[in-house]
Amino acid sequence: MNHPYRWVIVAAGGLLGCVAAGSMFSLPVFLRPMAQETGWSVTGISTAMTIGFLAMALASMVWGGLSDRFGPRPVLLAGSVILAASLALASRAETLIGFQLLFGLLVGTATAAVFVPIMACVTGWFETQRGLAVSLVSAGMGMAPMTMAPLAAWLVTGQGWRGAMLTLAVIAAALMIPASLLVRRAPALAHDDSHPEDGGPQGGMSVSTAVRSPQFAVLMLANFFCCATHSGPIFHTVSYAVTCGIPMIAAVTIYSVEGLAGMFGRIGFGIAGDRFGAQRVLVLGLLAQAFAVLAYVFVGRLAGFYAVAMAVGFIYAGTMPLYAVIIRENFPLRMMGTIIGGSAMAGSLGMSTGPLLGGLVYDRFDSYALMYIGSCAMGLAAMLILMTFRPFPRRGMQMAAA
Repeated sequence: MNHPYRWVIVAAGGLLGCVAAGSMFSLPVFLRPMAQETGWSVTGISTAMTIGFLAMALASMVWGGLSDRFGPRPVLLAGSVILAASLALASRAETLIGFQLLFGLLVGTATAAVFVPIMACVTGWFETQRGLAVSLVSAGMGMAPMTMAPLAAWLVTGQGWRGAMLTLAVIAAALMIPASLLVRRAPALAHDDSHPEDGGPQGGMSVSTAVRSPQFAVLMLANFFCCATHSGPIFHTVSYAVTCGIPMIAAVTIYSVEGLAGMFGRIGFGIAGDRFGAQRVLVLGLLAQAFAVLAYVFVGRLAGFYAVAMAVGFIYAGTMPLYAVIIRENFPLRMMGTIIGGSAMAGSLGMSTGPLLGGLVYDRFDSYALMYIGSCAMGLAAMLILMTFRPFPRRGMQMAAA
């Protein structure tokens, strides 16, 4: 499938992912200004992020199923509107519980409506260069630390956290709604959801069979532990750097360095996945990720943070798109939204562990060291789980066996 419009889908997906991820992951930038102004605890504010990831988990398969049924465009439009509205409402929150629900529940739900449909859509538009295409969309998401995070930090300095969050809401609406209108359903599914060529290696598989398969279970577990590995380091490293004596503006640049490295990681891992196989590359990436996050324990100066952030960003960002590639290679196209949504659900549950546990560790021990050690252990678990994955037999092999 070589339709030239497929690259428009990639570009639109990258923009949507960048703004959605940047809006949700702007919370670490707001963390200390909010705590200082409101008196809310670091753990309490961090819990909003945990709620956000839980909301993403619960909403991912729902949005994915709706995308399979109605196409990605209406789901993306709904997510864009909800995201902008929830950011605006969260900026006006007067209580901690109100902020946790508005930012966590609504922003998390809206972000799932962006991530799942666009990744499922892109996998359907590409039969060749699929790893590269998915990685380019993910690279757009990776632009968030270099764009949205510095923007949020600059806005907070001039407008305070409430004004900055409201401005992000306006930016999200202005960029995401037009980009959503550019997205179309993959040609193979555009006219007939039962298209005989949509099935790939498992064309006759039902959704219920797919979600009960060992392959789906292994991918979910691996993605859970993979995301649990980097969620705490992503969320708390800016705060950790500040505790080491690094000024806030400089600390935020660590996040940007991580994002820049992540762009190269996404593209590099995508090309490697196309050449050497997505599963093989992903296993090696998970092993490297585990020890990369552990390295944060041994740094305390800005140069050291930059070095580790480059390694962590390159690796964790590179690994994430490969799950969608493995899914597309093993499950029918007509259920991509549902299956990728299930994987995203597991990943979101994993992401939900880091903000809360990291906050609890810091509040209890006045140190983040145990968080990074625990992250390393979860990274090793992810690698071991993925090593047990066995692809479905190809259709030709099944017919020959019969």
